[in-house]
Amino acid sequence: MASNKETVGKTFTVVIILCLVCSIIVSGSAVLLKPRQQANAAEAKQLNIMETAGIDTAGKAIPELFAQRVKPLGYNLDSQEVTTFDSLVALEQATSDSAMMRVSPTGQVAGVRDLHSLVPVYQIMDEQGATDAYVLELRGAGLWGMMYAFLAVEPNGQDIRGIYFYDHSETPGLGGEIQNPRWTARFEGKPAVDANGNVAIAVKKGANEAQGEVDALSGATITSNGVNHTLQYWLSTNAYGGFLAQLSKGGAN
Repeated sequence: MASNKETVGKTFTVVIILCLVCSIIVSGSAVLLKPRQQANAAEAKQLNIMETAGIDTAGKAIPELFAQRVKPLGYNLDSQEVTTFDSLVALEQATSDSAMMRVSPTGQVAGVRDLHSLVPVYQIMDEQGATDAYVLELRGAGLWGMMYAFLAVEPNGQDIRGIYFYDHSETPGLGGEIQNPRWTARFEGKPAVDANGNVAIAVKKGANEAQGEVDALSGATITSNGVNHTLQYWLSTNAYGGFLAQLSKGGAN
């Protein structure tokens, strides 16, 4: 009987030791890999921003190219002032540290529940150092969750250069078609806002392309409505509208 108890006790001891060793290995790996994971996430974001603006990134070192061609800016929704940051990390920190603002009913329709007073803007430069475009960050509710996108606008602050939904939970083959280049290409050249600063772009069924509208995705009404609500909110004066107005007048101050 005593021998059986000793065997059981040894078994538990070995199991506990193995659990501790495995926990140490897993925890250590997580700590050691975290900087690499953060670097990969930052590089993916840089790549998405540049490709949305039409920068050729093939075969190039992404962090170096980003530093050459992109200036991180912050647009303050309260003061309408634009601040330049020396790095993406500095911009993200300032954005997260900025005050929280009350979201308008339009934002709630778009699924936006919280909004910092400082929103990110990425000024895209050409190879000669002149402003080539601006990229804005958008987010809004789809059918199954939040959709996240980058929207590139021309230097005039009115016309759309490109749009890319880099993260979403929409149904493959239906709402997931928001990532289909054939659909996102329909936004290119369309007016984001009109000369008076009103949101001009719209996603709707049976859209009139000649009037700057984009046809909704077939079989994905809720997702298409979500994209429309997202654009209506972020391009309005509740969000980036004031910044776009500054661009239309000759530049952001």
